[in-house]
Amino acid sequence: MNSKFLLFLVLIYSFTIQFVVRQFDLKIPSDIISISLPFFGLMLAAIRSSNQDWPALKSDLCYIILGWFVFCILEVFNPEGASFDGWVREIVPVALIPFLIVSLSLLAINNKKDLNIFLIIVVGFSTLAALYGVKQLHIGLSQGDARFLEEGGAITHLLWGRLRVFSMYSEAAQFGSSQAHISLLTLILVFGPFNKKIKVLLLGCSALMFYGMMISGTRGAFFALIIGAFVAIVLSKRFKVLIVCGILAVGFICFLKFTYIGNGNYNIYRFRSALNPDDPSLQVRLVSQKILGEYMSSRPFGGGLGVIGYYGTKYNADSFLSTIQPDSYWVKIWAMTGIIGFTIWFSGMLYILGKCCGIVWRIEDEGLRVKGIAITSGIAGILFCSYGNEIINTMPSSVVIYMSWVFIYKMPGWDKEIKEEKLLTV
Repeated sequence: MNSKFLLFLVLIYSFTIQFVVRQFDLKIPSDIISISLPFFGLMLAAIRSSNQDWPALKSDLCYIILGWFVFCILEVFNPEGASFDGWVREIVPVALIPFLIVSLSLLAINNKKDLNIFLIIVVGFSTLAALYGVKQLHIGLSQGDARFLEEGGAITHLLWGRLRVFSMYSEAAQFGSSQAHISLLTLILVFGPFNKKIKVLLLGCSALMFYGMMISGTRGAFFALIIGAFVAIVLSKRFKVLIVCGILAVGFICFLKFTYIGNGNYNIYRFRSALNPDDPSLQVRLVSQKILGEYMSSRPFGGGLGVIGYYGTKYNADSFLSTIQPDSYWVKIWAMTGIIGFTIWFSGMLYILGKCCGIVWRIEDEGLRVKGIAITSGIAGILFCSYGNEIINTMPSSVVIYMSWVFIYKMPGWDKEIKEEKLLTV
């Protein structure tokens, strides 16, 4: 067993853990497993790494994630006095797991084959998730799925008697957003230098995952597609395509915004509501954010980690923030860490995204470039659709994004290797 094996095991775990727990009704401490796998992988990497491997950690990516981790540790001293238990539970997905995954990936990922393995796992398990989602909708729920709905999941997953498909994941929002992310990634790979059989397979998987997104009823996933597609087209440097696709995108948005065609289909109707400024769900979110804005104006460091959302109601029930549903990862970060914490986090995310775009822009090898565009478009899509839901901090999207950052950062070295290999064969 080596660190790379454990890294890819974490990736597979992120796609399957919720399915296993739900189907077998397991009561396992998933956070401990989520920490243990990358932690032991990092220890193995540290033990087996040579002096030549350690410079990989001297990266602005590692410094940004480490800085955020340190800031979150200091939040334990937040004067608002949030529960220590809530802080312990919340820091795991917010800062500890990103730090462990990024550090392990920087040390363990060292060749182009790792990128292919990553893409195969991500596309493969996402396609399985889409198939299982189709099964849930058209064949029926398993005993574990039905139990999930009976124990409270029906509140958000059975709307007007219609199922919001959640597949193998924790809930429908994560399923829909992940499906949109990987559907776009897979579609972009179709334009790579692959043989026709692989392109047809990728196109079929992309279409299946697009359907998975639709049946999830997750409106925020729509923005993962729009933002991701825009980034992909810009990075392709094909500005004629950018103009044509821009016109098509505007036409599609106008179709949803200004017509009622297809409203008989529940999935189309629900996605159309994402563009309705008078949508009741949106109005509730805006009211909540206005209330939060007034409350947070005197709290530049927020209320502390674990003070809002699930851990807020569990560990900080006496806090005002625990009574408000964040309905957004951006809002959650703002509520927990204040405008100072949100500025640090959001600036870091934008810097990483910008750096990834810059790296891909300069990649010369066609095959590597297409993979870089596909991965970077997904990073952008997930970051911005996290405004609507908690996506970037939830598995599997979280692990996929953290590893994606590292793969992009590794690409300049691989591009140079490919160039040298081509010179040697001339």
